Amino acid sequence: MVHDGIEYGMMQAYAEGFELMDAKEEFNLDLANIAQIWRHGSVVRSWLLDPTAAALEEDAELDGLEAFVDDSGEGRWKVEESIELAVPTPVIAASLYARFRSRQGQPFGLKLLAAMRNQFGGHAVKQSGS
Repeated sequence: MVHDGIEYGMMQAYAEGFELMDAKEEFNLDLANIAQIWRHGSVVRSWLLDPTAAALEEDAELDGLEAFVDDSGEGRWKVEESIELAVPTPVIAASLYARFRSRQGQPFGLKLLAAMRNQFGGHAVKQSGS
């Protein structure tokens, strides 16, 4: 259970890091190559980079996938146990919640957050369909 909880956090960290690199379009980074390099010569090397590199080599843009991440229960059990023992596990909990958020196409909470910012400060909102 603890092993899988750590795995959740590591996968989330890799996903966020690769997303950041992907967003830096002007560098035209080869993410599959970066994953390959990190597999062998980096402080962040891990077996998790093997399937990461393979997925990026198959489809560099991951066009065939939806941003939906399921969970099989281990992360939930880890978070529940951490609550029971009063041992904070914020990275693992956050990675579990990120999986939950991935299942919501247009989460009501984020819509409400946008609406609140618009109401109190006139911050711009994006209307549906635009």
